[in-house]
This record gives sequence, C-alpha cells and structure tokens, in this order.
Amino acid sequence: VQLQASGGGLVQPGGSLRLSCAASGITFSISAMAWYRQAPGKQRDLVASILSGGQTDYADSVKGRFTISRDIAKNTVHLQMNTLKPGDTAVYYCNLGYSVRYQYRSLDYWGQGTLVTVSS
Repeated sequence: VQLQASGGGLVQPGGSLRLSCAASGITFSISAMAWYRQAPGKQRDLVASILSGGQTDYADSVKGRFTISRDIAKNTVHLQMNTLKPGDTAVYYCNLGYSVRYQYRSLDYWGQGTLVTVSS
C-alpha cells in the first residue's frame, strides 16, 4: 500500500487549498479513506473521512469549510479546504481505513504528510 499526499503550502487567512492523496496497492472503490492533521506539539486528529459507500464525516472545527471527495477512476482522495484559518496550520496526512457501523476506523497506512500553513 502506498499513499502519496500533495497540495500543501502557504496561504493567507480566508484562502483555499486542495489536498490530494493518490493511493496504490489497494482496491480503492471498497476502501475508506480519511485526512488527519497534526499541529506542532499536538496529537494527530481526524479531520474528515469518506467511507466506501461515499458517506462523509467531518470534525466540528472544519464543518462547512472543508470537503472530502474521491475520484475512484484515479484512486485519489481530495480535501478541499476553504476559508482557512491560522488554527488550520498543521501537517496533513491521508490515511487508509475501514468502517464499522458507518464509523471510520484507521489502519496503520499513512501518506507522508503535507504541510499547510495559514498565515498573513
């Protein structure tokens, strides 16, 4: 299994970024995927998840601003981030998981991380 994340960078508050994660070595259409983030000195937290049936879920802090989606043909999951805030600054990781009763559960497969910095 390989997960290759991209799309991070420096953006001003209120701006937008789109992260992508290309997956290989899995049957993407039946996989659950998610994005986590880890700010300096803090634990890694779940940001958004998408299950094999397309169900999505978000952390309260990003609801209404972030959108997770997937392109099955390209084995890629995206995270569209709008109205970014300084508090969104973190390293973002994509993750492969599975679902239990429509709840996302992570497996120990991670992308390499991509840094998002929100600053003026």
